[in-house]
Amino acid sequence: MKSKIAQLRKQRKISQEELALAVGVTRQTITSIEVGKYTASLPLAYKIAKYFDMIIEDVFDFSEYEGEGKDGKL
Repeated sequence: MKSKIAQLRKQRKISQEELALAVGVTRQTITSIEVGKYTASLPLAYKIAKYFDMIIEDVFDFSEYEGEGKDGKL
């Protein structure tokens, strides 16, 4: 899943380590989310969005999932 975390961090001059400490994960987790190797859980995505004073949809790109689930399946 794509995210704007790296962009938001750079704009606000926040390191991966600072963000990781603020949301209770390791720096490696933030790195993995930023490069798309790991999808944040809903609670983690919420914490990250809240840290940036944004909503989840403004931080994470859900467009690859649009249209899925309309028949009850993912």
